[in-house]
Amino acid sequence: MDTLLSFRPLFDLFLIHLGFAYSQYIVLRAGAFSIGNVGLSAIGAYTAAILTVNYGLPLPVTLLAGAFAGLAFGALLAIPLARLRGVYQAIASLAFVQIVLSANLYAENVTGGAMGFSGIPKLVGTGTLLVFALATIHVMLAISRSRLGRAFDAVREDEGMAVSLGINAAHTQAIAYMISGLLAGLFGSLEALHSYAVEPNQFGFHLIIVILSYVVLGGRRSVWGPLVGVALLIALPEISRPLADARIMIYGLILIAVMNFMPRGIVDTLVARRARAANPEVRQAEVKG
Repeated sequence: MDTLLSFRPLFDLFLIHLGFAYSQYIVLRAGAFSIGNVGLSAIGAYTAAILTVNYGLPLPVTLLAGAFAGLAFGALLAIPLARLRGVYQAIASLAFVQIVLSANLYAENVTGGAMGFSGIPKLVGTGTLLVFALATIHVMLAISRSRLGRAFDAVREDEGMAVSLGINAAHTQAIAYMISGLLAGLFGSLEALHSYAVEPNQFGFHLIIVILSYVVLGGRRSVWGPLVGVALLIALPEISRPLADARIMIYGLILIAVMNFMPRGIVDTLVARRARAANPEVRQAEVKG
């Protein structure tokens, strides 16, 4: 039992980062390339922290406020991003993250500035995180099987073809941005109310790379891709603890190997191979193509 309890912080980190990974996954699935979800997570985290500490609002209200703040800013972010494509979306969303980071640094009277916002009571435990993580997986599965999920796939695969079928690509991607903002704001709030304090650099460039790595490693088409990516990269530091000096190198080698041999990500590649094995006609068509 003591051994299991010693892994609880790692499991909590897994649950929180799973929510962040799904906030990234949903926009990638819709054919967009936005990394603004990290900024939206920061907005949710600071919203929940300020409402809890300064105004004494209860947990359900602060979580709802953090999620709504992420949703609202996600909708605003969708307005310029819907007009951009590819690398321009990435640059614009990175600029948004930098704006949020700067605002949290310099608005000392509100956010605590570079010292961060501390004194947050721990209102969220493992049980709460697990409930929200499972609910998020359920919602992602429901979206995947719905008309909206099929619209996401169509826009990602061929936007021109999707438009010819009557799908509004800009509207579809805007919905993805809003869902991403909702998840980012919610799990940012959960992290703030779980870790006693938040500080600006906590939601900086490092978190962008980490979240992208989760989805790229696991796969951005299957709902289970982010879960596998988060599980592997969260567990990796513990597995490679005896090789602590080479941990970063091992981390990089794994990503390089996956990108070379499983370019779609672990789960998506396995699903594709299983489909080819089950249907020889698909394999023959791919060879001819």
